[in-house]
Amino acid sequence: MRENALKKKIKNGESAIGTFVKMTDASIPEILALAGFDFFVLDTEHVAVDREQLTNIVRAADAAGITPIVRVRENNQVEILQNLDLGYAGVQVPNVDSPEEARDLVSYVKYTPYGVRGLSPSVRACGYGTCGVQEYIDAANANTMVISHCETKACVECIDEVLKVEGLDVIFIGPMDLSQSYGVPGRPGEPEVQAAIKTVTQKTLAAGKAVGTVAGTPEAAKKLIEQGVQYILLASDQGMIVKWGRNAIAQIRG
Repeated sequence: MRENALKKKIKNGESAIGTFVKMTDASIPEILALAGFDFFVLDTEHVAVDREQLTNIVRAADAAGITPIVRVRENNQVEILQNLDLGYAGVQVPNVDSPEEARDLVSYVKYTPYGVRGLSPSVRACGYGTCGVQEYIDAANANTMVISHCETKACVECIDEVLKVEGLDVIFIGPMDLSQSYGVPGRPGEPEVQAAIKTVTQKTLAAGKAVGTVAGTPEAAKKLIEQGVQYILLASDQGMIVKWGRNAIAQIRG
């Protein structure tokens, strides 16, 4: 397992720019790498992706030199295992609302002595059985990233306890889901939602963990970097196509 360049960058105090990938063509990681993105998050929570597509996308990412993260559908041991066995460099997990759920998440990602991830040296992540088993375990435990969503009022209220869980690399703030949890769906700019985001950001930074969230524009991403956010998802592949296309058509047609 190769060194996780994204994890190294964040540990060094730098900010990394990625995007959500919602299209399943293996050319997307190559294009994002050529564009200069540090990483991407394949969004299996909101998009149907089959096993062959999952594999081809991570192969393309490895070849292009961009860090592949997968957003799984739920905090489920088998689902996390199967995605990581393909060679993804980390998992981004929705709806982690308590310290107990956070501890479960870490245990699903890590091998013994830190977790309960099932061990099979024959998987792609271990070079189909060609790697040294202990070497692979050590590399996987050191390099695989754990990105935990904070996207509900319940999570905000217990964030102090969640942050005490060892092994979490990034607390990812989901503004849209937070707005829904606070009763103002689709309006993340509302004061109570912004106050929650500020609270989680400040407490996460104080705990020495990285903060992640989304940015709709380059200007928004710059502001997040100024606030200490290190794990930034700039829109999505589909979103960028729609935005660029609509702007172009508007300019052409007036």
